[in-house]
Amino acid sequence: MKILSVVGARPQFVKAGVVSRELRQTHQEILVHSGQHYDANMSEVFFDELGLPAPDENLGVGSGSHGEQTGRMLMALETCMLGHKPELVLVYGDTNSTLAGALAAAKLNLPIAHVEAGLRSFNREMPEELNRVLTDRLSALLFCPTRAAVENLADEGLTKGVSLTGDVMYDVLLQSLPAARERTQVGRELGLRRGEYVVVTVHRASNTDEPGNLAAIVEALTRIEHQVAFPLHPRTRSRLQSAGMLGRLQAAPNVHVLDPLGYLEMLALMDAAGKILTDSGGVQKEAFLLGVPCVTMRRDTEWVETVESGWNTLTGPDTEAILRAIAARAPTTERGAPYGEGNAAAQIREAIDRFAG
Repeated sequence: MKILSVVGARPQFVKAGVVSRELRQTHQEILVHSGQHYDANMSEVFFDELGLPAPDENLGVGSGSHGEQTGRMLMALETCMLGHKPELVLVYGDTNSTLAGALAAAKLNLPIAHVEAGLRSFNREMPEELNRVLTDRLSALLFCPTRAAVENLADEGLTKGVSLTGDVMYDVLLQSLPAARERTQVGRELGLRRGEYVVVTVHRASNTDEPGNLAAIVEALTRIEHQVAFPLHPRTRSRLQSAGMLGRLQAAPNVHVLDPLGYLEMLALMDAAGKILTDSGGVQKEAFLLGVPCVTMRRDTEWVETVESGWNTLTGPDTEAILRAIAARAPTTERGAPYGEGNAAAQIREAIDRFAG
Protein backbone atom coordinates (compact mmCIF):
# COMPACT_ATOMS: atom_id res chain seq x y z
CA MET A 1 0.00 0.00 0.00
CA LYS A 2 1.17 3.53 -0.77
CA ILE A 3 0.99 5.61 2.43
CA LEU A 4 1.52 9.36 2.72
CA SER A 5 2.59 10.32 6.26
CA VAL A 6 2.26 13.93 7.39
CA VAL A 7 4.56 15.36 10.08
CA GLY A 8 5.27 18.93 11.07
CA ALA A 9 6.18 19.32 14.74
CA ARG A 10 8.68 17.90 17.23
CA PRO A 11 6.41 15.22 18.77
CA GLN A 12 5.43 13.98 15.31
CA PHE A 13 9.04 13.57 14.19
CA VAL A 14 9.69 11.50 17.31
CA LYS A 15 6.69 9.23 16.71
CA ALA A 16 7.31 8.86 12.99
CA GLY A 17 10.81 7.60 13.70
CA VAL A 18 9.56 4.23 14.93
CA VAL A 19 6.38 4.01 12.85
CA SER A 20 8.14 4.67 9.55
CA ARG A 21 10.61 1.88 10.21
CA GLU A 22 7.73 -0.53 10.72
CA LEU A 23 5.66 0.67 7.76
CA ARG A 24 8.53 0.41 5.30
CA GLN A 25 8.82 -3.30 5.97
CA THR A 26 5.62 -3.97 4.04
CA HIS A 27 4.45 -0.69 2.48
CA GLN A 28 5.67 2.24 0.38
CA GLU A 29 5.78 5.39 2.48
CA ILE A 30 5.97 9.02 1.34
CA LEU A 31 7.03 11.23 4.25
CA VAL A 32 5.80 14.82 4.01
CA HIS A 33 7.07 17.57 6.33
CA SER A 34 4.59 20.44 6.47
CA GLY A 35 7.21 22.90 7.68
CA GLN A 36 5.20 23.80 10.80
CA HIS A 37 8.42 23.57 12.82
CA TYR A 38 11.13 24.94 10.55
CA ASP A 39 13.90 25.86 13.01
CA ALA A 40 16.77 23.37 12.59
CA ASN A 41 16.84 22.68 16.35
CA MET A 42 13.13 21.88 16.27
CA SER A 43 13.16 19.86 13.06
CA GLU A 44 16.32 18.65 11.32
CA VAL A 45 18.00 17.36 14.45
CA PHE A 46 15.14 14.95 15.08
CA PHE A 47 15.45 13.41 11.64
CA ASP A 48 19.17 12.92 12.24
CA GLU A 49 18.96 11.52 15.78
CA LEU A 50 16.00 9.20 15.27
CA GLY A 51 17.11 7.79 11.95
CA LEU A 52 14.12 9.17 10.08
CA PRO A 53 14.41 9.09 6.32
CA ALA A 54 14.70 12.53 4.77
CA PRO A 55 11.24 13.89 3.94
CA ASP A 56 10.14 13.23 0.37
CA GLU A 57 8.46 16.64 0.48
CA ASN A 58 9.06 19.69 2.67
CA LEU A 59 6.18 22.10 2.15
CA GLY A 60 7.88 24.94 4.06
CA VAL A 61 4.63 26.42 5.36
CA GLY A 62 6.19 28.07 8.42
CA SER A 63 4.40 29.99 11.15
CA GLY A 64 1.24 32.10 11.22
CA SER A 65 -2.10 32.27 12.97
CA HIS A 66 -3.94 28.98 13.38
CA GLY A 67 -6.31 29.68 10.51
CA GLU A 68 -3.61 31.03 8.20
CA GLN A 69 -1.18 28.19 8.91
CA THR A 70 -3.82 25.46 8.59
CA GLY A 71 -5.16 26.98 5.38
CA ARG A 72 -1.74 27.14 3.73
CA MET A 73 -1.01 23.58 4.80
CA LEU A 74 -4.34 22.41 3.42
CA MET A 75 -3.61 23.89 0.02
CA ALA A 76 -0.07 22.52 -0.12
CA LEU A 77 -1.05 19.06 1.12
CA GLU A 78 -3.89 18.76 -1.37
CA THR A 79 -1.44 19.44 -4.22
CA CYS A 80 1.01 16.97 -2.72
CA MET A 81 -1.62 14.23 -2.41
CA LEU A 82 -2.87 14.77 -5.94
CA GLY A 83 0.70 14.34 -7.16
CA HIS A 84 1.58 11.23 -5.15
CA LYS A 85 -1.84 9.51 -5.24
CA PRO A 86 -1.55 7.66 -1.90
CA GLU A 87 -3.96 4.92 -0.86
CA LEU A 88 -3.85 5.96 2.81
CA VAL A 89 -2.92 9.18 4.63
CA LEU A 90 -1.35 8.82 8.08
CA VAL A 91 -1.41 11.71 10.57
CA TYR A 92 -0.09 12.07 14.11
CA GLY A 93 -1.33 13.76 17.24
CA ASP A 94 -3.18 17.06 17.40
CA THR A 95 -1.29 19.86 15.64
CA ASN A 96 -2.39 22.05 12.75
CA SER A 97 -0.43 19.68 10.48
CA THR A 98 -2.63 16.83 11.76
CA LEU A 99 -5.89 18.57 10.94
CA ALA A 100 -4.67 19.92 7.59
CA GLY A 101 -3.54 16.44 6.55
CA ALA A 102 -6.86 14.92 7.55
CA LEU A 103 -8.93 17.62 5.83
CA ALA A 104 -6.93 17.44 2.62
CA ALA A 105 -7.28 13.66 2.53
CA ALA A 106 -11.00 13.75 3.33
CA LYS A 107 -11.68 16.24 0.53
CA LEU A 108 -9.96 13.83 -1.87
CA ASN A 109 -11.85 10.80 -0.48
CA LEU A 110 -8.65 9.21 0.78
CA PRO A 111 -8.82 7.02 3.93
CA ILE A 112 -7.11 8.50 6.99
CA ALA A 113 -5.24 6.78 9.82
CA HIS A 114 -4.78 8.73 13.06
CA VAL A 115 -1.96 7.86 15.47
CA GLU A 116 -2.86 8.99 19.02
CA ALA A 117 -6.61 8.94 18.44
CA GLY A 118 -9.21 9.35 21.16
CA LEU A 119 -7.34 11.67 23.50
CA ARG A 120 -9.52 14.33 25.12
CA SER A 121 -8.86 17.21 27.48
CA PHE A 122 -12.56 18.23 27.15
CA ASN A 123 -11.43 21.83 26.76
CA ARG A 124 -12.62 23.16 23.42
CA GLU A 125 -10.67 26.39 23.94
CA MET A 126 -7.49 24.42 23.19
CA PRO A 127 -6.70 24.41 19.46
CA GLU A 128 -5.26 20.91 19.94
CA GLU A 129 -8.60 19.62 21.24
CA LEU A 130 -10.41 20.84 18.14
CA ASN A 131 -7.72 19.34 15.92
CA ARG A 132 -7.91 15.91 17.53
CA VAL A 133 -11.72 15.75 17.69
CA LEU A 134 -12.12 16.71 14.03
CA THR A 135 -9.35 14.38 12.89
CA ASP A 136 -10.92 11.44 14.73
CA ARG A 137 -14.25 12.14 13.04
CA LEU A 138 -12.60 11.96 9.62
CA SER A 139 -10.44 8.88 10.22
CA ALA A 140 -11.01 5.31 9.03
CA LEU A 141 -8.31 3.88 11.31
CA LEU A 142 -8.01 5.18 14.87
CA PHE A 143 -4.92 4.06 16.79
CA CYS A 144 -5.49 4.68 20.52
CA PRO A 145 -2.61 4.88 23.00
CA THR A 146 -4.73 4.10 26.07
CA ARG A 147 -7.94 2.35 27.10
CA ALA A 148 -9.36 5.72 28.16
CA ALA A 149 -8.89 6.94 24.57
CA VAL A 150 -10.85 3.94 23.27
CA GLU A 151 -13.63 4.72 25.75
CA ASN A 152 -13.69 8.39 24.72
CA LEU A 153 -14.27 7.37 21.10
CA ALA A 154 -16.99 4.91 22.10
CA ASP A 155 -18.73 7.67 24.05
CA GLU A 156 -18.75 9.68 20.81
CA GLY A 157 -20.14 6.75 18.82
CA LEU A 158 -16.83 5.87 17.16
CA THR A 159 -16.08 2.14 17.35
CA LYS A 160 -15.31 1.09 13.77
CA GLY A 161 -11.60 0.99 12.87
CA VAL A 162 -10.53 1.57 16.49
CA SER A 163 -7.42 -0.24 17.77
CA LEU A 164 -5.81 -0.12 21.22
CA THR A 165 -2.15 -0.09 20.19
CA GLY A 166 -0.39 1.45 23.17
CA ASP A 167 1.66 4.60 22.89
CA VAL A 168 4.26 5.12 20.18
CA MET A 169 6.21 7.45 22.48
CA TYR A 170 6.87 4.50 24.78
CA ASP A 171 8.44 2.62 21.85
CA VAL A 172 10.68 5.61 21.12
CA LEU A 173 11.68 6.13 24.73
CA LEU A 174 12.61 2.47 25.28
CA GLN A 175 14.70 2.42 22.11
CA SER A 176 16.36 5.81 22.74
CA LEU A 177 17.06 5.83 26.47
CA PRO A 178 20.38 3.91 26.38
CA ALA A 179 21.82 6.35 23.81
CA ALA A 180 20.33 9.33 25.64
CA ARG A 181 21.99 8.35 28.91
CA GLU A 182 25.37 8.66 27.22
CA ARG A 183 24.58 12.33 26.51
CA THR A 184 25.51 14.02 29.75
CA GLN A 185 27.25 17.03 28.27
CA VAL A 186 24.47 19.59 28.80
CA GLY A 187 23.94 18.75 32.46
CA ARG A 188 27.67 18.57 33.12
CA GLU A 189 28.35 21.93 31.49
CA LEU A 190 25.63 23.55 33.61
CA GLY A 191 26.82 21.90 36.81
CA LEU A 192 23.48 20.13 37.32
CA ARG A 193 23.37 17.24 39.78
CA ARG A 194 21.16 14.23 39.13
CA GLY A 195 17.80 14.49 40.85
CA GLU A 196 18.42 18.03 42.10
CA TYR A 197 17.22 20.25 39.26
CA VAL A 198 14.02 21.10 37.40
CA VAL A 199 13.56 20.88 33.62
CA VAL A 200 11.06 23.40 32.20
CA THR A 201 9.25 23.61 28.86
CA VAL A 202 6.71 26.29 27.93
CA HIS A 203 5.13 26.67 24.51
CA ARG A 204 1.33 26.62 24.80
CA ALA A 205 -0.35 29.76 23.47
CA SER A 206 -2.58 30.04 26.54
CA ASN A 207 0.61 30.64 28.54
CA THR A 208 2.93 32.38 26.09
CA ASP A 209 0.37 34.73 24.52
CA GLU A 210 -1.27 35.83 27.79
CA PRO A 211 1.06 38.35 29.47
CA GLY A 212 -0.37 37.68 32.94
CA ASN A 213 0.14 33.95 32.65
CA LEU A 214 3.63 34.35 31.23
CA ALA A 215 4.57 36.74 34.05
CA ALA A 216 3.28 34.29 36.67
CA ILE A 217 5.39 31.50 35.18
CA VAL A 218 8.51 33.69 35.04
CA GLU A 219 7.95 34.68 38.66
CA ALA A 220 7.73 31.01 39.67
CA LEU A 221 10.88 30.06 37.76
CA THR A 222 12.96 32.75 39.47
CA ARG A 223 11.73 31.62 42.90
CA ILE A 224 12.21 27.85 42.55
CA GLU A 225 14.74 26.71 45.13
CA HIS A 226 16.55 24.47 42.67
CA GLN A 227 18.58 24.92 39.54
CA VAL A 228 16.28 25.23 36.50
CA ALA A 229 17.13 24.09 32.95
CA PHE A 230 14.85 25.88 30.47
CA PRO A 231 15.27 25.00 26.76
CA LEU A 232 13.36 27.79 25.03
CA HIS A 233 10.94 27.13 22.20
CA PRO A 234 11.58 29.82 19.51
CA ARG A 235 8.07 31.25 19.85
CA THR A 236 8.37 31.37 23.64
CA ARG A 237 11.68 33.23 23.35
CA SER A 238 10.02 35.75 21.06
CA ARG A 239 7.11 36.29 23.47
CA LEU A 240 9.46 36.71 26.43
CA GLN A 241 11.54 39.23 24.52
CA SER A 242 8.53 41.27 23.39
CA ALA A 243 7.13 41.26 26.95
CA GLY A 244 10.47 42.38 28.38
CA MET A 245 10.79 39.26 30.55
CA LEU A 246 13.67 37.40 28.91
CA GLY A 247 16.33 39.50 30.61
CA ARG A 248 14.90 38.73 34.04
CA LEU A 249 15.11 35.00 33.38
CA GLN A 250 18.63 35.23 32.02
CA ALA A 251 19.71 37.23 35.09
CA ALA A 252 18.16 34.80 37.59
CA PRO A 253 21.00 32.87 39.30
CA ASN A 254 19.04 29.60 39.36
CA VAL A 255 17.74 29.64 35.75
CA HIS A 256 19.72 28.32 32.78
CA VAL A 257 18.09 29.54 29.56
CA LEU A 258 19.02 27.16 26.72
CA ASP A 259 18.47 26.87 23.00
CA PRO A 260 16.12 24.04 21.93
CA LEU A 261 17.68 20.61 22.42
CA GLY A 262 17.63 17.52 20.24
CA TYR A 263 15.49 14.59 21.32
CA LEU A 264 18.32 12.57 22.89
CA GLU A 265 19.78 15.55 24.78
CA MET A 266 16.33 16.53 26.05
CA LEU A 267 15.58 12.97 27.07
CA ALA A 268 18.87 12.77 28.98
CA LEU A 269 18.15 16.08 30.72
CA MET A 270 14.65 14.96 31.77
CA ASP A 271 15.81 11.50 32.83
CA ALA A 272 18.22 12.98 35.38
CA ALA A 273 15.88 15.72 36.65
CA GLY A 274 14.25 15.84 40.07
CA LYS A 275 11.05 17.41 38.69
CA ILE A 276 9.71 18.45 35.30
CA LEU A 277 7.60 21.59 34.85
CA THR A 278 5.76 21.88 31.56
CA ASP A 279 2.64 22.77 29.60
CA SER A 280 3.32 20.13 26.93
CA GLY A 281 1.21 17.02 26.57
CA GLY A 282 4.10 14.96 25.27
CA VAL A 283 6.50 16.02 28.02
CA GLN A 284 3.93 15.08 30.70
CA LYS A 285 3.87 11.57 29.30
CA GLU A 286 7.66 11.36 28.89
CA ALA A 287 8.07 12.41 32.54
CA PHE A 288 5.66 9.68 33.60
CA LEU A 289 7.46 7.03 31.54
CA LEU A 290 10.81 8.13 32.99
CA GLY A 291 9.49 8.07 36.54
CA VAL A 292 10.15 11.78 37.10
CA PRO A 293 7.41 13.74 38.94
CA CYS A 294 5.73 16.30 36.68
CA VAL A 295 4.04 19.64 37.34
CA THR A 296 1.81 20.79 34.50
CA MET A 297 0.95 24.45 34.03
CA ARG A 298 -2.50 23.69 32.68
CA ARG A 299 -5.94 23.22 34.22
CA ASP A 300 -6.65 20.02 32.30
CA THR A 301 -4.82 17.27 30.48
CA GLU A 302 -5.48 14.62 27.86
CA TRP A 303 -3.06 12.30 29.69
CA VAL A 304 -5.38 11.62 32.62
CA GLU A 305 -3.46 8.52 33.71
CA THR A 306 -0.49 10.63 34.77
CA VAL A 307 -2.66 12.63 37.18
CA GLU A 308 -4.69 9.68 38.46
CA SER A 309 -1.48 7.88 39.38
CA GLY A 310 -0.23 10.85 41.39
CA TRP A 311 2.82 11.45 39.18
CA ASN A 312 1.50 14.64 37.57
CA THR A 313 0.07 17.72 39.29
CA LEU A 314 -2.04 20.30 37.43
CA THR A 315 -1.45 23.86 38.63
CA GLY A 316 -2.30 26.15 35.75
CA PRO A 317 -0.08 29.24 35.34
CA ASP A 318 -0.34 30.04 39.06
CA THR A 319 2.92 31.09 40.72
CA GLU A 320 2.17 29.85 44.24
CA ALA A 321 0.59 26.60 43.05
CA ILE A 322 3.63 25.89 40.87
CA LEU A 323 6.03 26.54 43.77
CA ARG A 324 4.03 24.28 46.13
CA ALA A 325 3.95 21.47 43.59
CA ILE A 326 7.69 21.74 42.87
CA ALA A 327 8.44 21.66 46.61
CA ALA A 328 6.15 18.68 47.29
CA ARG A 329 7.55 15.24 47.98
CA ALA A 330 7.88 12.81 45.12
CA PRO A 331 4.99 10.32 44.82
CA THR A 332 5.43 6.81 46.15
CA THR A 333 2.53 5.22 44.24
CA GLU A 334 3.12 2.68 41.49
CA ARG A 335 2.80 4.16 38.00
CA GLY A 336 1.46 1.02 36.34
CA ALA A 337 1.64 0.51 32.56
CA PRO A 338 -1.24 2.42 30.96
CA TYR A 339 0.69 3.11 27.73
CA GLY A 340 1.24 -0.46 26.58
CA GLU A 341 4.29 -2.64 26.28
CA GLY A 342 6.48 -0.63 23.91
CA ASN A 343 5.29 -2.32 20.70
CA ALA A 344 2.75 0.24 19.47
CA ALA A 345 4.44 0.83 16.10
CA ALA A 346 4.30 -2.89 15.26
CA GLN A 347 0.62 -3.01 16.21
CA ILE A 348 -0.07 0.01 14.00
CA ARG A 349 1.66 -1.67 11.04
CA GLU A 350 -0.29 -4.89 11.60
CA ALA A 351 -3.59 -2.97 11.64
CA ILE A 352 -2.64 -1.20 8.40
CA ASP A 353 -1.63 -4.56 6.90
CA ARG A 354 -5.13 -5.88 7.65
CA PHE A 355 -6.73 -2.73 6.23
CA ALA A 356 -4.68 -3.10 3.04
CA GLY A 357 -5.89 -6.68 2.68
